[in-house]
Amino acid sequence: MRLAHLTFAVQPELSQNALDALLAEVPVVRQMKGCIMFVPFVDPTVPGGLGVVHEWETPEDFAAYLASPTFAAAGATLRPMMTGTPVSRRFDATPVPPAE
Repeated sequence: MRLAHLTFAVQPELSQNALDALLAEVPVVRQMKGCIMFVPFVDPTVPGGLGVVHEWETPEDFAAYLASPTFAAAGATLRPMMTGTPVSRRFDATPVPPAE
């Protein structure tokens, strides 16, 4: 399983616009092959802070998302609003069953 955690800051007055752009992606991304989770969030500890948590079945599924028109369009919308470089951390993980 591939996990990705993206955080970035936008101009605070544009944070709602940026969040709306991320939320508009949700139905499309969640329908992509291998998408388990795609959750945009607001980081209240950073002015204009936003992020996305992803879970994908395979690294290849995540790579297909990164190569998709949806990802490109989101970047074209969000990057001009950003106040710095986004931080993307990616992990390979094995789910652990819940303790009983």
